[in-house]
Amino acid sequence: METTDRLANYDIAAHNEEVKRCWDAYHAGRPYRVPIVFGLATRFFIYNDEVNPEHMTFQEYSEDPDKMFTFQLRWQRWVRFNVLQDAELGLPEKWVVYPDFQNYYEAAWLGCPVLYLENQVPDTVPAYADCPERVMERGLPDPLSGLMGKGIEWYERMKARAARETFLDRPIEVVVPCQGTDGPFTCACNLFGPDVACEMMATEPERFHRLMEFITEATIRRLVVLRKRAGVPVPQDGFFFADDSIALISTAMYREHVLPYHRKLCDALATGKPRGIHLCGDATRHFKTIRDELNVWTFDTGFPVDFGWLRRELGPQARIQGGPHIEFLRTATPAQVRERVREIMRSGILEGGMFVLREGNNMAPHTPLENIRALYDAGREFGKLP
Repeated sequence: METTDRLANYDIAAHNEEVKRCWDAYHAGRPYRVPIVFGLATRFFIYNDEVNPEHMTFQEYSEDPDKMFTFQLRWQRWVRFNVLQDAELGLPEKWVVYPDFQNYYEAAWLGCPVLYLENQVPDTVPAYADCPERVMERGLPDPLSGLMGKGIEWYERMKARAARETFLDRPIEVVVPCQGTDGPFTCACNLFGPDVACEMMATEPERFHRLMEFITEATIRRLVVLRKRAGVPVPQDGFFFADDSIALISTAMYREHVLPYHRKLCDALATGKPRGIHLCGDATRHFKTIRDELNVWTFDTGFPVDFGWLRRELGPQARIQGGPHIEFLRTATPAQVRERVREIMRSGILEGGMFVLREGNNMAPHTPLENIRALYDAGREFGKLP
């Protein structure tokens, strides 16, 4: 399938210059407009006929490092010439690829089997629902065992390939994989099943805490080893983590049963400078606690989010990222997208200016590019700041 780049006649140099000014102003705390970016992950491209005309499956992508290497380069090139956002367009100084184990890598490393479902991202099946303590039978795992060892093997293989190849006459850098975490409670839900994890939290808290202590310590050990291998400082300024499954519990339960492990993560991996967190789902009720207890001042949101309320809750200095629901963006008209962006921008979220507009959260496959462009244009129109 031959396609014409949508930005073929766009003034890329002028765009890149203005985008740099926009982000420099934002990071300096003096934004003149809202930055606009999009989360375009592997699933968006696997199900995009322009990027994947061979219809390579997620399983093929996930089990072959050479296919993964080539496909990542292909989709990066496509984004840079087809998607207008506040990111550098055109050919980069270098391309960046990595072993991509999606969101299943932590549970798979700790023993859960990986499952490939048709038209879905890879996932894991809880391996310890019948007896959660089995995850601790062999003690804390070697940080480079199992899937993490595979990740390093693939990293070295990709590095060797990058050393002898270029892509569109640009060099290729390979990044050490799995340097982040989806959070200890989310990991517990993946290992045991969310029903087992939540029931244990409520009825057997001592048992729950033993398991959370194990998961958190294993996570810290893994991240220290992989980050040092990647040359990332430990501890790190601006440490960023996630834990989407806290959307399942009350703030009182979060404080008692999960916050201690978030604090332990931050104590081990973060400096005293402000941190960030990604939380999908209906979790905004926890944000003020997380801000006050963990020095988190950047919140990457999913949905649902009441943006005006959230700004009032967190104050003008908090950095909030979010935007229209991804299913809305997939099915709406460009005019409806423009109106939704207008509503968000007039909600009060712009007080202080520290807002980044994006989809909420992780652009769905088959989202029309016309809607993505409408989101960008509306963000430029309604996101101007005094």
